[in-house]
Amino acid sequence: MFGARPWVLGVLNVTPDSFSDGGLWNATDTAVAHAHQLIADGAELIDIGGESTRPGAHRIDPETERRRVIPVITALAADGVLCSVDTTRAEVAQAAIAAGAVLVNDVSGGLADPGMAPLVAETGVPWVLMHWRGHSDVMQRLTTYDDVVVDVRTELLRQVEAALAAGVDERSLILDPGLGFAKTSEHNWQLLRRLDELVAVGLPVLLGASRKRFLGDLLGRDQDSPPRPPAGRDVATAATSMLAAQHGVWGVRVHEPLVTLDAMRVAVAVAGAGESPGRDTPTGPLAVHTGSGFVDGARLRAGRLEV
Repeated sequence: MFGARPWVLGVLNVTPDSFSDGGLWNATDTAVAHAHQLIADGAELIDIGGESTRPGAHRIDPETERRRVIPVITALAADGVLCSVDTTRAEVAQAAIAAGAVLVNDVSGGLADPGMAPLVAETGVPWVLMHWRGHSDVMQRLTTYDDVVVDVRTELLRQVEAALAAGVDERSLILDPGLGFAKTSEHNWQLLRRLDELVAVGLPVLLGASRKRFLGDLLGRDQDSPPRPPAGRDVATAATSMLAAQHGVWGVRVHEPLVTLDAMRVAVAVAGAGESPGRDTPTGPLAVHTGSGFVDGARLRAGRLEV
């Protein structure tokens, strides 16, 4: 059943080494131009990351990460574009919020930096808690689960408890199962099949399947073929986004929003849910003015969620 259309977050990696598009947008002017194209293609928010979290990636220093993301966020915020910062560091998140970011997307779910929860509690910005077991250089050695769906849900709830204990407002929290992070391909498929079990927790859920390796493995010609390259995985990404929407997720994070939105429009039409979803359809923690009215009675003011 298709309810409210999920938020569509456009991925903008201002890095030289991200798995899909590293080096394409790592200059401020090209990054800003690409962000505007993502918005034109239907993204409601641009998720900006300055540190690659691909499997095997090694960490960069905080100053390099800041130098990559802050000029882009500053420029886009000045243009009225909604931005989130994809970071595990509180100091980078703090600078991004000061520059105009309205959401923190933390792939470590608060585990990498003990300063993140107090920062989010103080600023009141929505905070994505992703399921995480370790940094990129070690995470593929941490893929042992009894039942991946149950274990991911249990571990995410521990992260939620820690956030609440630090004073974070529950209404600000968004969960992400962390596809590809300390997961095998089969783990990712199990999480997709049983997304309803995570949605049933009652907190908004963000899904980030876009262009990931497990889709490339699926799309290889046969088991002996190499994975399809990332740029050839957008249709499969749109399919996962549509299925996630049918499970009731709050948002999807994608490299190519136009294809995902086309798939969702088809799903809405088949479900008989009325007209194709407009930009004011999404609801949840990031309730913002989208040009056609305030969403769900909530307003984002100076980075704070007011209900």
